[in-house]
Amino acid sequence: YFEKAKDNDLKRAEIALQQFQKLYAIERKGSILGLNPEEPRCLRHEEALEMLTEMEAWYKEEICKVLPQSAIGKAIAYTPWLWPRLVRNIDDGHFRIDDNPIENTIRPIALGRKNYLFTGSHDAAQHVAFIYSLLASCKMNDIEPFKWLTETLSKIHDYPANKLHRLLPEQK
Repeated sequence: YFEKAKDNDLKRAEIALQQFQKLYAIERKGSILGLNPEEPRCLRHEEALEMLTEMEAWYKEEICKVLPQSAIGKAIAYTPWLWPRLVRNIDDGHFRIDDNPIENTIRPIALGRKNYLFTGSHDAAQHVAFIYSLLASCKMNDIEPFKWLTETLSKIHDYPANKLHRLLPEQK
């Protein structure tokens, strides 16, 4: 909302966006340092708590100064609704600032689910599911799928049927 509000009130929108960028910078710092779940909580308390307190005071003050139906008014009015979720990550290192990594992880599944309607037959859908499972196994075990698939296909025709399970991606 604040990004859209830049055309309406650049100054206020930039203030909010800069604060959010600082919060994301703190999260990146925690990721780079490879912190365990307790350590991000400490980092956030040290670096983000005061900033969030100032942001809350800012939006409560600014909401009275803008037109409610303007783009900036809508952005500021939306902030209190999300605020409890944003500040919850201060007290728990397991919580992330957003759910983008999870959304990116499940996006292929959601797209696949839609595409499976058009596989042609039940058998074809099972084959697609089988291939997806193999590729997901590769990904989970840090195996490059194309390399694994090429190597496996070159061996599969000479392999005994009762030992095909040995060609599956190795689990960590």
